[in-house]
Amino acid sequence: MSADQVALLKDKGNAALQQNKFEDAIKHYTEAIALDANNHVLYSNRSAAYAKANKYDLALKDAEKTVEIKPDWVKGYSRKGAALAYLGDFEAAIETYEKALKIEPNNAQIIDGLNEVRAQKAASVRKFANPFNSPDIFVKLRSDPRTRAYLDDPEYLKSLQELQANPNSLGTKGGDPRILTTLSVLLGLDLEAQEPMDTEPIYTPPPKKPEPKPTPKKDPDADLPENKRLAKQEKEKGNEFYKKKQFEEAIKHYNNAKEHDPTDITYYNNLAAVYFEQKEYEKCIKECEKGIEIGRENRADFKLIAKSFTRIGNAYKKMKDYKNAKIYYEKSLSEHRTPEIKTLLSDVEKVIKDEEEKAYINPELAEKEKEIGNELFKKGDYATAVKHYTEAIKRNPNDSKLYSNRAACYTKLAAFDLGLKDCDKCTELDPKFIKGWIRKGHILQGMQQSSKAIAAFQKALELDPNNAEALTGYRNCSMETAGIGGDPEKIRQRAMADPEVQQILRDPAMRMILEQMQNDPRALQDHLKNPDIAAKIQKLLESGLIAIH
Repeated sequence: MSADQVALLKDKGNAALQQNKFEDAIKHYTEAIALDANNHVLYSNRSAAYAKANKYDLALKDAEKTVEIKPDWVKGYSRKGAALAYLGDFEAAIETYEKALKIEPNNAQIIDGLNEVRAQKAASVRKFANPFNSPDIFVKLRSDPRTRAYLDDPEYLKSLQELQANPNSLGTKGGDPRILTTLSVLLGLDLEAQEPMDTEPIYTPPPKKPEPKPTPKKDPDADLPENKRLAKQEKEKGNEFYKKKQFEEAIKHYNNAKEHDPTDITYYNNLAAVYFEQKEYEKCIKECEKGIEIGRENRADFKLIAKSFTRIGNAYKKMKDYKNAKIYYEKSLSEHRTPEIKTLLSDVEKVIKDEEEKAYINPELAEKEKEIGNELFKKGDYATAVKHYTEAIKRNPNDSKLYSNRAACYTKLAAFDLGLKDCDKCTELDPKFIKGWIRKGHILQGMQQSSKAIAAFQKALELDPNNAEALTGYRNCSMETAGIGGDPEKIRQRAMADPEVQQILRDPAMRMILEQMQNDPRALQDHLKNPDIAAKIQKLLESGLIAIH
């Protein structure tokens, strides 16, 4: 299933709905549901489209599906209540709205919907059970400009007579928009004004208020003490010079600001920023530390203190003192957590890890660990051999043979997934290492993935066409594939043992595509243009579950 494809179809449906193209909207929502059958919003929107198209029984069916998928979403109940009201089942509609209120007691749309249905019910009981049997029906319809012209149509009059005799036939006549208009006139309600779809609402600007007379702006610094006002002025001058990269002038004004108001951490932070730009990292750190001390004493905003810690971390990072950088990034996060600082911390932790791994590398010790692993492998102690091969890999992570040896142990321990991972790493490091490809082929053969195993043995034979082990593995896999060629049940059993095949067949979109291919083989060409779908079809072809003739 492509989430982007579902979103695109939903947007098309919403656009069609806004343009009152109800059938087009229903079509787009239906296609989206075929790709994502558990999307409650799609059923909700299609329910609304059916209601707009006067197909209330289908609107009710989709609303019930919405509630079934997401019982804690009040809009599903709103859709269901509206559909029941259109069908004249006021009791069930009221019960539905009341269930919604138990979930969201203060939801204004649900409250309005409930009040409207109660009013409809009261009107139907107080006046007449069948609105089409009203004694003044023709007076009402003739006097309303929306229905006046309908009375000149014999077919319309015939429909009215049927509804007077049997009001339950309203559901079968829902396709005639004139009947909906007639019902709204007789009940004195605007049944078109239903709850909006999950689309962008049309914005109606509020009436413009008379513009207030401009009041003279008050200087925000007027109430500041003289020293703070002067400090702020110096800071602003410093900022201007900082932007122009005139750092010496900026330093001068920031120092002036500190002299006027030595209690404000901001001036220390700004001065530290200049030192950082000048690559005077020791001065930057010292200024930030002083700022933190001042900030603590004067209860500065924790965000400003976090900023100082971050700048210290940045300075240490520039000095390649990554461990101290990590310490100060962590201190910054303890003051104020932001995604940016978390990213800086992750980056520096990665650098520390890489440096530690590089410092641990020692090919001579790796060779000793490999020899110990080889001896243990010969003795059949595969688990202990794995430990020594792992230590050897840490000591020399670019030696492809170490991964191949550990893969052999994993194969003996039936840990095929780990062995396959090591073979992939081995062939990545040295694509010409034949033993890695052969070992990969044997593991895939053990995992009953013969087509992939054949591909691995082919890689080995490309490097050495006469390699006996690769030739034997290739022949055995080919014979396995051919041996089950005439038995569809064996093909199905082998394919269904593959988790990747299982996942493909559980995908509703892929099931629909396979049905299309069966009914119209030409549809395959269109689907193969999508790389994701093409890869899945290729996998099913390799498994033998499908064939293209």
